[in-house]
Amino acid sequence: MTILANRVGKVKPSATLAVTAKANQLKSEGIKIVPMGSGEPDFDTPENIQLAATAAIKNGQTRYTAVDGTLELKNAILAKFKNDNNLEFSLAEVMVSSGGKQVFYNLCQAILNDGDEVIIPAPYWVSYPDMALLAGGVPVIVETGLEQDFKISPEQLEQNISAKTKLFVINSPSNPTGAIYSKTELQALAAVLKNHPQVLIISDDIYEHIRWDGADFANILMTNPELKNRCIILNGVSKAYAMTGWRIGYGAGPAEIIKAMKKIQGQSTSNPCSIAQAAALEALSGEQKIIKTMVLAFSERHSFIVKGLNNIDGIECPKSFGAFYSFPRVAGLIERLGLKDDVEFSTYCLEKLRIALVPGTAFGAPGYVRFSFATSMENISQAIKQLSKL
Repeated sequence: MTILANRVGKVKPSATLAVTAKANQLKSEGIKIVPMGSGEPDFDTPENIQLAATAAIKNGQTRYTAVDGTLELKNAILAKFKNDNNLEFSLAEVMVSSGGKQVFYNLCQAILNDGDEVIIPAPYWVSYPDMALLAGGVPVIVETGLEQDFKISPEQLEQNISAKTKLFVINSPSNPTGAIYSKTELQALAAVLKNHPQVLIISDDIYEHIRWDGADFANILMTNPELKNRCIILNGVSKAYAMTGWRIGYGAGPAEIIKAMKKIQGQSTSNPCSIAQAAALEALSGEQKIIKTMVLAFSERHSFIVKGLNNIDGIECPKSFGAFYSFPRVAGLIERLGLKDDVEFSTYCLEKLRIALVPGTAFGAPGYVRFSFATSMENISQAIKQLSKL
């Protein structure tokens, strides 16, 4: 007798977390692993943020908060949207969750009915399709590739919209590719979406501040304000402030949708951690120099890894423009080594070369792998040295 719900069988384990777990297991056995898989900054959370958290503990901020976050943090989020993005929201249009992942999960649970379609450009962040599936949705994966800079075209978007389409997902800067949509590209996608008013849009801006493209950040709502009644913005403090473990994300969108997401959260996790919220308040309203420090380091590492990988026979590594990932095509190297696919290649790298990376298949892009350069230059250099021996 099967005791598990059918929905469990639809969902894949997180490939990125699986790689990290396997690498940690090997490290616990005394084996040195070059960590190129983890998607989190290798910087410590800034001291002012740490102090805000300890002060919150000492001041007794250890009790339940409002389900959708403290008033102080929500006001800081409103100020952030106004100052950084020239977007105005009301308190009823924002909420705080336990990480950006929960924002997306809440949204899917709040808006998707069985059979509703969710358009997801590939390569995609690994959890998008599975969270849609858990809500009864149907992921519609639209393949892009290196030749089109890993970005969906307006023609592809139009071709994949149907009467069942409920949500379109856009992530810029992108995990896993580091691709960034220009204002012109966002306007072209918006022109398509305007003809399909039943389609909601979620813009995942979690890597907003981690860019070296030389342009001002823009999302689809900033370039097309008329979409405000259909657009949800996802963001958080994990990446920009080296706060991955603090688990604070936030969303902004139409009040009716945010209210429904709040209801979902109220019957699942309830409020995010009160202490982490106090830390996030300091992150958003305090000293911002950590961002420039990290971006400079990531930019330098990016240049180094792209040059190094492109010197290896069988690897094609495009430039990234944000986040902290390189997403090279390794099909030539896989063939040269006589391996089956990118999954087998990633296993080979971990077991033979002691390099932890994530197969492109996890992101809907077979034949690629994701290298995270949110690690030291020493580790990056070691990884390239090992791969150069192949």
